[in-house]
Amino acid sequence: MKTNLSSQITLNRVSTKYYKPENAFERSVLTRFEKIPTDIYESVDEGAHQIATEIAFTIREKQKAGRFCVMALPGGNSPRSVFDELVRMHREEALSFRNVIVFTLYEYYPLAPDAVNSNLKTLQTMFLDLVDINKQNVFSPDGTIPKDTIFEHCRLYEQRIESFGGIDILLLGIGRVGNIGFNEPGSQANSNTRLILLDNTSRNDAAKLFGGTENVPISSITMGISTILAAKKIFLMAWGDDKAQMIKETVEGKVSDTIPASYLQMHNNTRVAIDLSAASNLTRIQRPWLVTSCEWNDKLIRSAIVWLCMLTKKPILKLTNKDYNENGLSELLALFGSAYNVNIKIFNDLQHTITGWPGGKPNADDTYRPERAKPYPKRVIVFSPHPDDDVISMGGTVRRLVEQKHDVHVAYQTSGNIAVGDEEVVRFMHFINGFNQIFDANSDIIDKKYKEIRTFINSKKEGDFDNADMLRLKGLIRRGEARTACTYAGIKSDHVHFLDLPFYETGKIQKSPISEKDVEIVRALLQEVKPHQIFVAGDLADPHGTHRVCTDSVLAAIDLEKSEKWMKECRIWMYRGAWAEWEIEHIEMAVPISPEELRLKRNTILKHQSQMEGAPFLGNDERLFWQRSEDRNRGTAALYDSLGLASYEAIEAFVEYIPL
Repeated sequence: MKTNLSSQITLNRVSTKYYKPENAFERSVLTRFEKIPTDIYESVDEGAHQIATEIAFTIREKQKAGRFCVMALPGGNSPRSVFDELVRMHREEALSFRNVIVFTLYEYYPLAPDAVNSNLKTLQTMFLDLVDINKQNVFSPDGTIPKDTIFEHCRLYEQRIESFGGIDILLLGIGRVGNIGFNEPGSQANSNTRLILLDNTSRNDAAKLFGGTENVPISSITMGISTILAAKKIFLMAWGDDKAQMIKETVEGKVSDTIPASYLQMHNNTRVAIDLSAASNLTRIQRPWLVTSCEWNDKLIRSAIVWLCMLTKKPILKLTNKDYNENGLSELLALFGSAYNVNIKIFNDLQHTITGWPGGKPNADDTYRPERAKPYPKRVIVFSPHPDDDVISMGGTVRRLVEQKHDVHVAYQTSGNIAVGDEEVVRFMHFINGFNQIFDANSDIIDKKYKEIRTFINSKKEGDFDNADMLRLKGLIRRGEARTACTYAGIKSDHVHFLDLPFYETGKIQKSPISEKDVEIVRALLQEVKPHQIFVAGDLADPHGTHRVCTDSVLAAIDLEKSEKWMKECRIWMYRGAWAEWEIEHIEMAVPISPEELRLKRNTILKHQSQMEGAPFLGNDERLFWQRSEDRNRGTAALYDSLGLASYEAIEAFVEYIPL
């Protein structure tokens, strides 16, 4: 069972020529804009295996010489796959860590003495407790010390690193503001281990660990830039398209304290290890015509022309031969003979993505339409990670499919119960209490449960996780909202499915890994409905990670079913939600939304009342979900307009997924 297929989604099927050069000369040509040696891997697992192999080699070499191997390790998700591979090597290949010294990169501050969510405890759970490292060889900043001892504590931490001869191998992830460790923007190159105030984005990213942003400590004791740059070998890891822009800034941009990771350009033995998704903004992947001759295909040509339009601020049909020649695209003129020929091709290509019939138009020529005319009507499943992603991401398209008489099912993959505030439960508890009083419903069971829940809420402290009753109630609230929204959109009640995938139901923000049980639940629904169309979340930059796991569960189920007859007649479309939009060069179906339809979509989103102002995990973006959605849809329409295509109020966009 393949459970990481989302990591292999490459929207334009990048040629290996651009990320696996055959020799040193080709590599030097392709990487001319890159200031740090960067290795691009097809998957996270491949990259993690390579890093772990090099770490294991160093550890064993040090063992032969009777010396310690000193490592500095971060927490977070970036090193998780590397740790998993090292644990496997320990268990299956007898890799010992008895000679390894570990210094943790940072620790949150302040922490309670009995804190269970420290960075050190996370590292112990992920890695340290699973291998034979001597616990006395693990050192970490102390997040519980008094404030007046922090300066001396940091000085001694630096001194201890030096006493072991410095750091041999240092692993790094990269934060969404370009931080390494918790060296936030503004950190200086000469900074040592110190206390630093956390950026709001970093605190939001740590919300998983602490049960909400409000519970995350405001500071961290972190190794400084100077401490990091003193390491003999550094690996910077980044996986996923949410890291793509920061990787580009780090690898190709100028050294700047606004992107602390860019200081790694000053180190003579740093390697950047990324997957194709994290590499998507590097010049050799995103704009390969600027560094080499290209293997031109339709997607790459479209990408080049849209880029040229943005650069010249011209619509497609106004681009000239001069525009092409002056911006590194003369190859296209040689292939097509003139700018006019290229312009017409790409204009028509984009024009053909636009359709008011997302399920296909019956009794129509579908040669240039994104969806087939037959069969009609189609059976459709919309997979929604949380109980509102369907309407946020493609509410207009769902309504259009229903109105055009397709048989639409919506499958909510998780309960979304952790994203409901306690005040919502209190509101419903008041209703239950009032209902009982009005109708004299003297139920001892209800009265007892009401008192238990009120007692739990009143005694709940910051950081406490909900008990089973609270989680069930919160899940029930979200189910009710989802059913109301589906009814408003015209979906039949027996076509609304709540899958409650087990990976999510931990009661904590940190979820379990995807399992066979998750995949089989999705697979059973596919086998029952046998859809002609599947819509699945492609919003892999979701900061909480749930979307990626949900997508992996669907793709894994599709992979298991791909040889079935019904699957051969099925098309899979990926949508994006509140966090990002497809780049226009990748869009394969664009569904226009009228002003009236946009208003109806907003009303549908508003049916999810628990996800309005008081909802947890709204992130740094102060806009509500309906506002983000409308801005995104209007922005896509404006982009089509700027390229010289039809002008619409809004557009929902989709990319086709073709099983590997």
